[in-house]
Amino acid sequence: MPLRSHATARQVRLGTELRRLREAAGLKAREVAGLLNSTSAQISQMELGFAGVSEERVRRLAAHYACTDHALIDALAAMATDRTRGWWEEYRGVLPPVFQDVAEVEHHATSLREVVITYVPGLLQTADYARAVYRYVHPGLPESELKPRVEHRMRRRTVIEGDRPTPYETLIHEFALRARVADRAVSRAQLRQILDQIEQGHATVRVIPIDQDGFGGAGISMMYVGGPVPRLDTGLRDAPTGVAFIDAEAQLEQLRTLFLKMQAASLDPAASRDFIHRLKKEL
Repeated sequence: MPLRSHATARQVRLGTELRRLREAAGLKAREVAGLLNSTSAQISQMELGFAGVSEERVRRLAAHYACTDHALIDALAAMATDRTRGWWEEYRGVLPPVFQDVAEVEHHATSLREVVITYVPGLLQTADYARAVYRYVHPGLPESELKPRVEHRMRRRTVIEGDRPTPYETLIHEFALRARVADRAVSRAQLRQILDQIEQGHATVRVIPIDQDGFGGAGISMMYVGGPVPRLDTGLRDAPTGVAFIDAEAQLEQLRTLFLKMQAASLDPAASRDFIHRLKKEL
């Protein structure tokens, strides 16, 4: 089987978890290669996500590693056999790979929790709002590249609006709601969009007021993606190269703690909805 030219974040995660199981068992790649009639180089390629692995091999490896977490093994086996080619595949070669990675991770999520400070979260943005943001951040972007970015962002909403919507909770700072990325009409339409999503049950929104005392999290934006088992949760943070995918348990625990801390600084959903209503009337 030829090696992949690009491993998706989900494929990399499968390989990472197999490597962690091997290391927990105290085995070297060369010691495992014989079990699969393979080589240590091929084991490394599998653990980096560049080589595929079958369900049968996942289960053989888990047994060899003496892993007794059956829920985790089943989840890894499902990842190995998943052949989903979602809507995001249409943008392969059109947009940078991270766009597909984010959409794929969201698609497989069991829950989504997000904190945003400076912008309305992408899953709630209108097309005009998203276009204004992309134009500002990338002023030289031609229409041929701007249009698919906006389309991709709009199509991401299927994860919370589809037939089997994923539970989604977001904490939005008041600054993001007040900031006019375009003009008054775009801001008004954006607030209306958020209210519509709340009323339709697609999102639980909590607002962090700008006058909240003791709030030191102004530099923190993140998404916490629930996996099929807690071991497979994923964190997404902005990074200089785009989006960083976080899977180390210590870092995930830090993100969980941060979310709860920031949630405690926010208004409850009913008060947040009323708050957004008032902002819309002010425009």
